[in-house]
Amino acid sequence: MVERLPDDLARRRRAAQAGHTGDADAARALLTDPEPSVRATALGALQRLGVVSPVELTAALADADPGVRRRGAEVAAAWPGVAPDGGPAISLLPLLDDPDDTVVEVAAWASGERVPPEPGVVAHLVRLTGGHEDALCREAAVAALGAIGDVDGLPAILAATTDKATVRRRAVIALAPFEGPEVDAALEAARTDRDWQVRQAAEDQLE
Repeated sequence: MVERLPDDLARRRRAAQAGHTGDADAARALLTDPEPSVRATALGALQRLGVVSPVELTAALADADPGVRRRGAEVAAAWPGVAPDGGPAISLLPLLDDPDDTVVEVAAWASGERVPPEPGVVAHLVRLTGGHEDALCREAAVAALGAIGDVDGLPAILAATTDKATVRRRAVIALAPFEGPEVDAALEAARTDRDWQVRQAAEDQLE
């Protein structure tokens, strides 16, 4: 018996298959599909094929659907924060102010993965680390600051060592690129933290 799929699911399957069969044209045809999950899958297929264009990625980052914006941020993680050839830069800064917390979280993570980092991103991540209401966003932001290793982010990382446990643990790990008496003091304080994962992270840093 032939499997009959709902139209949306069938198109999403076609988008996914295009990424495995090298059919970039088929994937591109679905980038403007009315169903967000199809658009996100089509973008992922183009990423798999290594043929996402700056225009396509920029459109995904500005998509009306948060799921597509999240996928766009995931793709942008592998793109340099500064266009190497003078072409259009791909900016994640708007997504760090996204109304959807899940988009902010992924954009923060992606910002820490980009080499080189995007100009201005450290200031945005500092603000997120110290002020975002969602702990997952704060955790992703402090991890990104540690990955970037810019000294301008150090005060925010140090402050995050007093946040809730999940953020404290990530902040202790984020101290790895830094040195100085304030870093040593924060690590020593973390060794006696009430959360065992925070203590373990500090011990690992001090070994």
